[in-house]
Amino acid sequence: MAPRFLWLLLGLGATGCGIAGAVLPLVPTTPFLLLAAFAFAKSSPRLHAWLTTHPQFGPLIDNWQQHCAIGRGAKRAALVVMGLALALSWLLAVPGWVLAVQAVVLAGVATFILSRPDGPAGPQA
Repeated sequence: MAPRFLWLLLGLGATGCGIAGAVLPLVPTTPFLLLAAFAFAKSSPRLHAWLTTHPQFGPLIDNWQQHCAIGRGAKRAALVVMGLALALSWLLAVPGWVLAVQAVVLAGVATFILSRPDGPAGPQA
């Protein structure tokens, strides 16, 4: 198979996961959409343009690609979902060592998210 076709498949799969994440709780959206934008940039200018100009997803991708930034609203949503995931694990009586690993990983991810700038002034995604 040609590399361009593989990038296209990766982009389509990542877009599907990103869209699922937009409607399913505890499933991330932004990482999948960033991966899709990267894959489409290598395989399909038309799909890349569609994704980066999409009214819902485009600003998230633009903010990251141009400023390495995560908007305040996206930061808030990510932190709330991570907190809910940890709380749900605790409520489901997940073993303590699993909770500890989950807490350490989520703390690392939260640190990364909070260390990113908010991006340019204006509507935050």
